[in-house]
Amino acid sequence: MIMVVALALAGAVQGTAHAEEGTPAAGQQSLFYNHAYGVLDRATADAIEHSSYLREFAHFQVRTTTGSGGQTWTGRYLMGRETYLELFGVGDLPGKDGTLGAAGLAVSTERAGDLPTVIERLRKQGVTDPIEFRQTRDFGDGVPVPWFDAVFTTDQYDLFGAWGMEYRPEYFADPRGNTEPAAHPGDVGRERYLPDTYRDRLMRDVTGIRLAVTARDLAATVPLLEAGGFAVRSLPGGGAVAKGGGTTIRFDVVPLDQAGLRQVEMSLNRPVPYRHEERIGHSALVVGPGARAVWTFEEQDRPSATG
Repeated sequence: MIMVVALALAGAVQGTAHAEEGTPAAGQQSLFYNHAYGVLDRATADAIEHSSYLREFAHFQVRTTTGSGGQTWTGRYLMGRETYLELFGVGDLPGKDGTLGAAGLAVSTERAGDLPTVIERLRKQGVTDPIEFRQTRDFGDGVPVPWFDAVFTTDQYDLFGAWGMEYRPEYFADPRGNTEPAAHPGDVGRERYLPDTYRDRLMRDVTGIRLAVTARDLAATVPLLEAGGFAVRSLPGGGAVAKGGGTTIRFDVVPLDQAGLRQVEMSLNRPVPYRHEERIGHSALVVGPGARAVWTFEEQDRPSATG
């Protein structure tokens, strides 16, 4: 799911982070980290695409997807048990979504019917006109299959956007999705959506993500995370940390020309006794020792941008 799909929609919101971390303001957690994406320099994206190590480390694939309105995108995917990471190179997405440093974050429900609850919480927080959207997927026969429902707080963003989502029953019912049977009534969860091939690799799940974003983009993101039940704590300098469901999401506020994906932390299926560092373009993936891996992306020089 790419932010470009919402460009034709209208809406606006402003928000601020809670001053203290604690019980989520919205009550029970309804949204959980699903995946994040980042647009990297071409050399790094190409190195990721052709990395033999990543194919051993994770369930890794390069896939082209066709969504609503015929929009297509080709991403590099590292998929875990419940969570995944999606990576692009400059120009892989249309418009500013394909700009170096562009990024996005999806948080999703585990139970059918939770997304309307999140939308109602947003309205109570003052997001009077949340943007609702249904994404479809075309498996190649020209017939779009309902994929998931989504909500955005705004269509006005610099280089980062976040959305809440809930997978559709029609998608789970289509065998081409390769999804799993429901574990309980109303199961629309992340583990059901993703295949179990993660078991044959080291990577298990994304446990932490660090993103450099503008103040405007963070202000539009915080209400969604709070409505989803994340505990959000403000940081000195205007950033924020959101925790919930076993994932920590950190936002550092930066000028527009410094925005981008900075770091991803992952749990492993088993502890390893060694420390291995894999250089992949302008990034470094450090695996172990123990049951943890950290992937750091270097900030690349680029011309100053204005929003």
